[in-house]
This record gives sequence, structure tokens and C-alpha cells, in this order.
Amino acid sequence: MNWQSLGLRLARHLDLPPGEIGAIPARGGDINRSVVLELGEHRIFVKTNRAQLLPMFEAERAGLDAIRRSATIRVPGVYMTGVESGLAFIALEFIDFSGRPDPARLACALAAMHSNFEDRFGFECDNTIGSTPQPNPLSDDWIEFWRLHRLGYQLELARQNGFGSRLVDAGYRLAENLGGFFDDYQARPSLLHGDLWSGNQATDAAGNPVIFDPACYYGDHEADLAMMELFGHPGDRFFDVYREHFPIDAGYGLRRELYNLYHVLNHANLFGGGYAAQALRMIDGLLRH
Repeated sequence: MNWQSLGLRLARHLDLPPGEIGAIPARGGDINRSVVLELGEHRIFVKTNRAQLLPMFEAERAGLDAIRRSATIRVPGVYMTGVESGLAFIALEFIDFSGRPDPARLACALAAMHSNFEDRFGFECDNTIGSTPQPNPLSDDWIEFWRLHRLGYQLELARQNGFGSRLVDAGYRLAENLGGFFDDYQARPSLLHGDLWSGNQATDAAGNPVIFDPACYYGDHEADLAMMELFGHPGDRFFDVYREHFPIDAGYGLRRELYNLYHVLNHANLFGGGYAAQALRMIDGLLRH
């Protein structure tokens, strides 16, 4: 990446005075290269990847814009997406994540975000979960949406990746019997972050919760809550306060496994290792119900 060229482009776009341009490598995930671009005293967080992955950054922008329009929780502002020096990029507001996390504030903000409803499940565009494509066609039927575009999509990838027939066949049996998990529960299309593990949330210097790297769509709010428990736990205080603003159905504990199965299957498809065995254990447990 030619950081001088991108810096000048962003300075013109943001109407910043010309000045010294620097790029400092930033810690981030294993999907994109991340830097903090310094334009004089102004800092911008930039992620880059191959030029053909520009739609991934454009979908990220759509998700961040949707959350920002909800006026419920802070997300980084998006300055620009595009291609520079043969690489796709997304230029984001730099946020100082030095605040102390407050589970109660996070719970209030997420409950408010989840209270933004649409008429149908899905999203305005497809996006990615990690680096895996995530289809988001609009649907009136949540069970069908989850069967086809979450579990079914990952199971087909698992078949293509050569996972054993026991995992794939058991997964499809589960997908065909999802209705039993929703006998007394009606999901509503809430605005979801979509990938809300602990690494995609932080706190700014003023103590405001911040979420980023979304995989947004409209779906059951329990799916976001489940992901928060997959690689950690937000704590009892979080759930106590969340329930004060958005009720959590008694069947959430069982559906949590169903929703997190999607992410474990995705990890199996991306990384292999023990995730496939974990997914099979989850499927077997869910089938017993």
C-alpha cells in the first residue's frame, strides 16, 4: 500500500490540511492488515486486503451505518472505502479504547439496538462472518432462514471441505428439525451485530461501549447474546440489566447452542482442528432434544 497516496486522498476527502503522513502497524485480526494512519495530528484506522475483497469492506460499512442509524451504541465512523495501490481498504474513525468496561451500560445499549426491528429477517446485502461469505436474503420465516442460510450454508461448506459424513448428515438432520426449538417462541427481526464475541467490543475513553467488525443482519436477538457466551461470558450483571430492557425467553439456554453451532461450524471450515469434533458434539446434544 502506498500510504502517502492514501493519506493525501483521505486528507482531501476529509478537508484536512496537508501535513506529514505516517503509518503505524496496528494489532488486529488475522484476516486484514491494519494500520493507524497519521495525517498530521489526525489519526485514522485503516484495514486493507486484496482488491477483489472490496465488497467485504463495503458490507462492513453497510453494517456500521445501520448500527449508527439506530442511535443506540457507538461504532466507528466510516470515512471511505475503495481501492488504492491495488489493495481494497476501509478507512475508519480511530477510537481510543482506554475506558473501563461497564456491563450495565453495554447491556442497555445492546438491548436498545436489538429493539430496532424490521419487517423481515436478513439484511440489505450479504456480508462475511470472519472471511466466510454470509448470505442475508430477506425472509419472512426465521426458522427457514436459519436452516438454509446459516446451518445449511456451513454444512455445505463442511461437505466441500471433506468433513466426515457423520457430521454433515447429523447436521442436516438437525436442520430439518429446527421447529422443535421454537414451539413456544416467536423470533423477531432485531438489528444484530452478528459476530459479537469479546474481541469485537471495547470501551472508549469516556466509558461508552463500542462495537465494531460487524456481520449485521436482522434476526433473533438471542443469536447475538449466544455469541457473547461462546468464547467467554459478559457476566451476570450484563444479563440482569439486559433483561430489564429486553426480556429473554426461558428457552434461550437451549437455542444458545443452536445459534453458536453456526459459529463453531464456521471455525471448523476456516481453521479445522478440534472445531469439527466440537460441532459434532453440539449437534448430537441438540438432536437429543
